[in-house]
Amino acid sequence: MDIDGKVALVTGGAQGIGLALAQALNRAGAKAVIIADLRLPEDTPQGVEEACHCDVSDAAQIASLIDHVEATHGPIDIMCSNAGIATGMDNSFDNIAFADPQVWDKAWAVNVMAHVHAARLLIPRMKSRGAGYFLHTISAAGLLSQVGSAVYSTTKHAAVGFAESLAIGHRDDGIRVSMLCPQGVATPMLEGLPAGPQLGDGVLTAEEVADAAIDGIRAERFVILPHPAVADYMRAKVENYDRWIGGMAKLQRGMKSA
Repeated sequence: MDIDGKVALVTGGAQGIGLALAQALNRAGAKAVIIADLRLPEDTPQGVEEACHCDVSDAAQIASLIDHVEATHGPIDIMCSNAGIATGMDNSFDNIAFADPQVWDKAWAVNVMAHVHAARLLIPRMKSRGAGYFLHTISAAGLLSQVGSAVYSTTKHAAVGFAESLAIGHRDDGIRVSMLCPQGVATPMLEGLPAGPQLGDGVLTAEEVADAAIDGIRAERFVILPHPAVADYMRAKVENYDRWIGGMAKLQRGMKSA
């Protein structure tokens, strides 16, 4: 997709990958980049047209956000569903299903349903215009796993499934989809996680991940892997799932004994 002259909305855009992505879209020539987040900075960040408050776990707030952006800035060409949460982490490994239902519900609302709510509203509008783009920030955990959090791993796997369905279901409508799946990225989210295999292939800056996303959008690439090693891990997983499970269990064993 040619980003020049496009209107882009980025959720979770006040910091980390979201802010870097918004500013990268601006540098790439977007006409207007709007960010949305729960907590907004006092001053609108450089390269951002407007900053809006939104809790993406609330479908009504997503609807109001999209309506406001399209009424104020024009049709949304690029919808970047970037907001996400990493919860349910426990490196004691006493019970991988330990998290309370409320933790699961919140992760499901943010990591999965926020993508669904935005798409449900925008698909008819994009279809009528004959074009549109969804970028879903997911995680390598959605393709592989997250040792120590069934909550994060499961919801990110579900997000991958929805992105696939979206890409298949509306390709003939001119709508394109990319999913951004990095490993460790130097963001406040990573700082809040215990050490784990997500650090094994190096920690990228948010700006490096955003640049990879821009390249992926321009190439209309479905899977964007800022850490190239993830592709090798995916192949190993598919080629011998049992061996892969054994390898991940070995990683967990090492974390537990550390």
